[in-house]
Amino acid sequence: MAESSSSCESSDSAADFSTLPVMVLRKKIVEKIMENRVTLIVGETGCGKSSQVPQFLLEENMAPILCTQPRRFAVVAVARMVAKARNSEVGGEVGYHIGHSKLLSERSKIVFKTAGVLLDEMREKGSKALEYKVIILDEVHERSVESDLVLVCVKQFMLRDYDLRVVLMSATADIARYKDYFKDLGRGERVEVLAIPNSSQKTFFQRKVSYLEQVTELLGINSELSGPSPSMDNADIKPEVHKLIHDLVLQIHKNEPDIEKSILVFLPTYQSLEQQWYLLKPLSSCFKIHILHRSIDTEQALMAMKIWKSHRKVILATNIAESSVTIPKVAYVIDSCRSLQVFWDSNRKKEASELTWVSKSQAEQRRGRTGRTCDGQVFRLVTGSFFNKLQDYEPPAILRLSLRQQVLLICCAESRAINDPKVLLQKALDPPDPVVVEDALRFLVRINALEKTLPRGRYEPTFYGRLLASFSLSFDASVLILKFGDIGMLREGILLGILMDIQPLPILHPFGQENLSAKYTDCYFHGDSDKSVLTGKREVAFIANLSAFQFWQRVFKDKHRLERLKKILKLDEMDTTQKQLPLAKIEEEWCTFHMLVQSSLNHVSEIYEDVLNSVHRFRPKFLVKSDGLPSYYEPYEFEHTCLITHLPDGDTDDDQFEPPSETRKCLAVPFVSPNQFQNDIMAEKMALVIKEVRVQYTENNSSNQHKVVNDGKAPPCRFFVNGSCNRGNKCPFSHSLPVNEVKGPTCKFFFSLQGCRNGDSCFFSHDLDPSVSEFSGSGECLPEDGDADAVLLLQFFPNALGGRVLVLDDTDLHFTINLAHKFNPFKIISTTCLPDISICDPSLTAVKILWGLREPYKAIISTAGENPIPWNEVECILWFPNFDSYGGNLEGQKNLIQKFFECLAVRILADAMYEVQVILTMKNIRFSQLQVEKLGRDCFFFLKCSFPFDESSFGELTDKVTTKKPMLVSRATSYVFNLHPPTDIQFGDYATAFNKRLHGKVCCQQ
Repeated sequence: MAESSSSCESSDSAADFSTLPVMVLRKKIVEKIMENRVTLIVGETGCGKSSQVPQFLLEENMAPILCTQPRRFAVVAVARMVAKARNSEVGGEVGYHIGHSKLLSERSKIVFKTAGVLLDEMREKGSKALEYKVIILDEVHERSVESDLVLVCVKQFMLRDYDLRVVLMSATADIARYKDYFKDLGRGERVEVLAIPNSSQKTFFQRKVSYLEQVTELLGINSELSGPSPSMDNADIKPEVHKLIHDLVLQIHKNEPDIEKSILVFLPTYQSLEQQWYLLKPLSSCFKIHILHRSIDTEQALMAMKIWKSHRKVILATNIAESSVTIPKVAYVIDSCRSLQVFWDSNRKKEASELTWVSKSQAEQRRGRTGRTCDGQVFRLVTGSFFNKLQDYEPPAILRLSLRQQVLLICCAESRAINDPKVLLQKALDPPDPVVVEDALRFLVRINALEKTLPRGRYEPTFYGRLLASFSLSFDASVLILKFGDIGMLREGILLGILMDIQPLPILHPFGQENLSAKYTDCYFHGDSDKSVLTGKREVAFIANLSAFQFWQRVFKDKHRLERLKKILKLDEMDTTQKQLPLAKIEEEWCTFHMLVQSSLNHVSEIYEDVLNSVHRFRPKFLVKSDGLPSYYEPYEFEHTCLITHLPDGDTDDDQFEPPSETRKCLAVPFVSPNQFQNDIMAEKMALVIKEVRVQYTENNSSNQHKVVNDGKAPPCRFFVNGSCNRGNKCPFSHSLPVNEVKGPTCKFFFSLQGCRNGDSCFFSHDLDPSVSEFSGSGECLPEDGDADAVLLLQFFPNALGGRVLVLDDTDLHFTINLAHKFNPFKIISTTCLPDISICDPSLTAVKILWGLREPYKAIISTAGENPIPWNEVECILWFPNFDSYGGNLEGQKNLIQKFFECLAVRILADAMYEVQVILTMKNIRFSQLQVEKLGRDCFFFLKCSFPFDESSFGELTDKVTTKKPMLVSRATSYVFNLHPPTDIQFGDYATAFNKRLHGKVCCQQ
């Protein structure tokens, strides 16, 4: 096969694809998929099924095609490979959707998604989420909860929709089980099985497998790294394993003359990747090391696709590289035969993880990572006899977890075909224990996320439950967000919830350099100060990353928001001749200076808007008085001036793990002090919220805490006595105390994100202390009161001695007439696009009407002549956006809102009208759709509060947007914004420049 030194896989070309084993069955694959509703395609890893089958179908006009993959990395990598093979850009003919990020369009005919994304869509849209000609579920042997739920949901819809056509693909699936699972689809239905030619074909590369016996013989050493059987030997990674891998890598390098042939090493955890990296780091002159782990940015991880001619590539990977992805020129796979398995820890009441031995199926997947673009060799670091005793398949995750979130999401599904968890989960390929499902239901009822309805006894989601389920975050993160909302800190809570879930975090974490990572974290929040109330490292990291995100917003984003406003007044005309770097490149450089990950910051922003807009759709009671002014605007005097230092560049050869900030970085540290951005207050609130959530999760807070009599077999553990032993049942000292011993002190682990591993058997108190109880809100998330009252709006109007109310763009003066009955008409100014004296109404006699002013932004900043509005008298601005002329064009509607905020920001900043109340009134569903809060924030307008608009007193809105979603109401709502000016300490005297330019009668960019 032809080789390439480029960063892209050489096998992407059509010539290379023609040699793949799957090409032999191209015609037959298409025929069988057209003839059968369910087709199972089985072929060895690397045979080409993931990349080619969707293209076969596309070329036979069977589009659109949906393909699911179990992991985000695989979705992006395969989508890019297919797009390149078809000479198209990702987002065009080929698109993808992972988490909150998607790159697709109406033109996309092949769409790749994670199983989790498809599951969310089926929950929201029912069978409409499956409106594709063919649905391909790839790597079905990977038994994540999401994959199993996708399978059972798709099957339920297939029982009702005979047009659905499904293709299952795998290298190692249990064929008989899948055939049996779909046998009840209907009379005469069958599951067609197609086997793609195996590695004995001449068109395929060869793979040789060696076990520990052969490895030790090759290296000339003795080793007893695996015991007699998996059941008798734990899967911990001992130092000897890392040493063995190190020696094996050197042996391969010494004996393999082709430098382009790379080595892929499978290890189970981030820590084990770090340990191996430490050992190989001194050999950087020989090796280019890449890391594949969920904490590594996707773009950075894709660098592993590059073929090097100067160094041998070594890829250290967890199971993220186990399936679907072809990494070019991988000639050697070293398999530690371990993996990290997540399970439900009933003591800690949270998910935990443990090291386990892989299954034979997983090992086969790993074997398939080589022999794809060249001959390969696999080294398994267990003996052959040990390997033969491994389980055939890994146990499904659906049998290991509490299923709390899954049960809630199922209950919230729109389609009745999939919204009963008791019924649906028993139809899974491996049904979970009904007791587990009952426990999940009981827990969700206890926290008021579900309620049991009569007479049929179905479980229905409450308002709180539907709001939790709407966030597309983990259960714990969603609960934390609403707890923060209840105490008036919704937006900070959203950010913390997101930070609990995402990887990588915004602060750069140089791989294998913990001391440097800690130094970077300290630049944003020092968790070791005497005032810190946080007990866990994770909590400190989250507050630091929250602070880093806010620093980015205040220093970088605010600067460019202000520059955009300057363009409205053409203040930057003098710079037009200078070559400008793209904003994304400027941002990337700025992030590098400040040890931040640009992609992570933008990812947090995307999820933040999604979650916030969900809250606006539901409108919980706490939202009414939720102040949107960010904590990072305190203090106003905050200032950051970059002090950039230039260090020797060192190795410039694209090493992804040399921290880029080591060549140029800002020395003005710390970037944020503990007393800035309310960091200390946020830390305190977070500690209290975590305590409250922990107690909420605990069924019997204190009544069942067990005390065991000391049997005298071991001395007492002094750490346990102080409430700080973290070894749990593995501690060699006694955790037993006399029965009559008074209750111990508060358990420090219980009230942290880590949780207490001793659970109910912990002697120390898991009780909520009085300070937390006083801090708590109502504890129950309820919808807002729907009662609208004219007083809610009138309270923001000027008093008898105050200024005037400006009503913008009141087309037929409908709202002005009604306002004149409730408020002094002499204090009302109204603009309308109608010609002079088009409407005669007695109540308008005293109102100052400005006729013929079309579009609100044109009234705010005139393009010619004097502005007719007496701005020095205006104290309150009302706007009732009319979208009738835009139809369903949401982009046009957003553009209208954006121009309104931009022009009004220029006006207020130029004339120092900072006390003006700006009130927009629209349906809450429309407000959410258009992301109005974000559009306002981008122009320094922050939402102060919101409340139901009294249409009976002031007139009905013309916008008739509706919703059929349960618990959602399309309600007319007034949103009160205040402009918070960016600090002149940081950005200079911009207001004077605005004033001079605006009142110099300059034409604005409209």
